[in-house]
Amino acid sequence: MRSSRFAALVLVAGAVLLTANCGFYNQIMARKNLVDGSIAYKDRKFAEAEALFRLAASRDPEGHTLEGRTAQLFLARTLHSRFIGDRQRKELAEQAVAEYKKAVPQVSAEYNDAKTAFDANPSGIAEQKRYSAALQNVNSTVSAIPSLLDSLEKPDEAIAFQTEIAKNSSLPETARARALVALGLKYNTCANDITDTEKTKKTVKKDGKDAFQFVKPENPEDLVKLKECVAKGQEYFNQTEALEPATVRNAPSADIKSMSDDQLKVFEETIAPFDSARSYRASIAVQASRLAEMEGSADYERLKAEADQKRSLSDVLKKISKAIGDEKDARILAEQEAANANKANANAPQ
Repeated sequence: MRSSRFAALVLVAGAVLLTANCGFYNQIMARKNLVDGSIAYKDRKFAEAEALFRLAASRDPEGHTLEGRTAQLFLARTLHSRFIGDRQRKELAEQAVAEYKKAVPQVSAEYNDAKTAFDANPSGIAEQKRYSAALQNVNSTVSAIPSLLDSLEKPDEAIAFQTEIAKNSSLPETARARALVALGLKYNTCANDITDTEKTKKTVKKDGKDAFQFVKPENPEDLVKLKECVAKGQEYFNQTEALEPATVRNAPSADIKSMSDDQLKVFEETIAPFDSARSYRASIAVQASRLAEMEGSADYERLKAEADQKRSLSDVLKKISKAIGDEKDARILAEQEAANANKANANAPQ
């Protein structure tokens, strides 16, 4: 009798202990699921990886831990990869969208936590790595959803999602700028398709040199459409200027060569969307000046000067983007040369 009571007591005590440490246990098991799932994913065993990531995500569905947030994101990416491998399976794209949408608040929370830690200790290696990964994850997540929605032929849902992202102040400026650029793209294309034709773009002599002169399209409806496209493009692209963080505004003075690899990743991830945004702000400004020239507007010279200024600002970030690429290539080459030297030394006769 005593023995059975003792056994029952041990069982109850064990259950209490397990309950008290349930969160910790789930975190450890989620970590194991993530490792196993990552191995399966690397080996292109996507169905196995999906099952493991689902299990890991189910251990922390609200994403309170880094493991839970990572699992949710990896699950969405795995479904996305499965769809890319077989684009006939639209249900995989639908599932990927659903899982990515669950991941949005989680990657946003992780980004904010990582940024807080990074701002407190920007030279910390762990903080740099975490912030770099968090920024890349939030940017890629909010970009993946509209891409999948377009594949599912749901452009209205894609636009609605991007509009929501652009307004979400809890997300990094990079993600919001990406959304605004994506929303404005078709309007820039629409405007250029109307202005850049043989009938609207005439070659004339100015100061003895060939130059382009823009004249109204023959169809009056095209002019109306041009005005609408320029206005909508400006509406989206011009919003990105206010989103530019200090990192972008001060980019010309940045010492790229002194940055660690993770700092360079953060710098590149921050610069890239605003490089694109500045380019399109300049492009739509050019379209606005063409429209003014077509209409003989008194604003033409001012608008042309604004377009030239915007192109100059765009060129600044393009040069910086190139410098980042050059530095990355130089580091890869240096690593390869070091590895070759080490290999040569190891094989040299002693």
